[in-house]
Amino acid sequence: MPSITRRQALLTGLAAATGAVVQFGGVASLLAGSPAQAAPGKPETTSVDLGFIALTDAAPLIVAKEKGFFAKQGMTGVELKKQTSWAVTRDNLELGGARGGIDGAHILSPMPYLLTTGAISKSRQPVPMFILARLNTNGQAISASNAFQNKFQLKGPGIAKAITAKNNTGDKFKAAVTFPGGTHDLWTRYWLAANGVDPNKDADLVVIPPPQMVANMKSGTMDIFCVGEPWNERLVNKKLGYTALITGQLWKNHPEKAFAMRADWVKKNPNATLRLLMAVQQAQKWADNPANTVELSKLLAEDKYVKASADDLLPRLQGTIDFGNGKVSNMKNLSMKFWADNASFPYKSHDTWFVAEDMRWGYLPKGTNIKALVNKVNRSDLWRAAAKANGYGNGPAGDSRGVEVFFDGVKFDAGNPQAYLNSQKIKAMK
Repeated sequence: MPSITRRQALLTGLAAATGAVVQFGGVASLLAGSPAQAAPGKPETTSVDLGFIALTDAAPLIVAKEKGFFAKQGMTGVELKKQTSWAVTRDNLELGGARGGIDGAHILSPMPYLLTTGAISKSRQPVPMFILARLNTNGQAISASNAFQNKFQLKGPGIAKAITAKNNTGDKFKAAVTFPGGTHDLWTRYWLAANGVDPNKDADLVVIPPPQMVANMKSGTMDIFCVGEPWNERLVNKKLGYTALITGQLWKNHPEKAFAMRADWVKKNPNATLRLLMAVQQAQKWADNPANTVELSKLLAEDKYVKASADDLLPRLQGTIDFGNGKVSNMKNLSMKFWADNASFPYKSHDTWFVAEDMRWGYLPKGTNIKALVNKVNRSDLWRAAAKANGYGNGPAGDSRGVEVFFDGVKFDAGNPQAYLNSQKIKAMK
């Protein structure tokens, strides 16, 4: 019987746990469907194009590239391609790498579901996607124009009054988000509805790419915006507005961006996929180490990545929130996390909320089979396989983080999303 290395033995164990077919020194694996059938081994390809947007939460992909984690996993040809908007990310994922697009991306967590159903693809045809990891939790904010100074905060009757007063001028209240049905759209809608404002009737929601938010606020084309960092911090630094709230206040340790790839690429390249995922996990641990935060801010600040100053990036990475209204708070417990508190694990319960909310606002049909869709897209099994191969254990005990509680006291039980939807007074289900 030929001898095998300890690493090969470990990976064989992983394969047994996930139903994989393993061959050392030959075709590495067969991956098709669920449960995962993934076997680490020689990567089928060492190259792939991954998209990212100029945001702090793209850090895991950027760190994996710049600190050599991709290369150490044999993925020496990973190219990170900056996308100008989430719409461009969508279009390039639909194209795929073989046609000049991309095969994976730093992405808004709901987008792989909207792509998989064909709800947002240009062709209106399904573009099957897999979510492999959550890239971060927290780290977004709702910012407001100085014209609304002290009128917008987490909650209170003054929010609806201020919006009504603006609408009574004949100039309708405008809220900028980054993509229809994406996380920032959903945070904005949830906050407005929880404060008695119907986002479909009482506000105009406009789509602006993240890096353009501050310039559009300066030109007066919106009243509030919801976006990831560092653009909320930059707005404050330029004294063009203030932070009404950070999204961790809406929902503590909420899921945000994901690392997702086209399902066909994953099925064709299971070993390469696992190696990419291992590298991303390693990068997330590095990015979450406080000893690396200053270096991380400088790395992200480079023109080829976020193209911002370290002053725009560092404070909120360290948990210091200057709201721009005279309030400065240490909110490390609500700051962006890449690995801590299972931030990297793609909980299916969280994706259940995203799908339910997209149903709530009419981005997905009300008859959507939530459980089946989440099970099709969310590959937490692959995350666990990569974590084991990294020596990080098996991750959380289950695919649910339990009942989630929002700032307004509303609870979400992923075991009964319909009850949650039924309880919402303001919605636009189709």
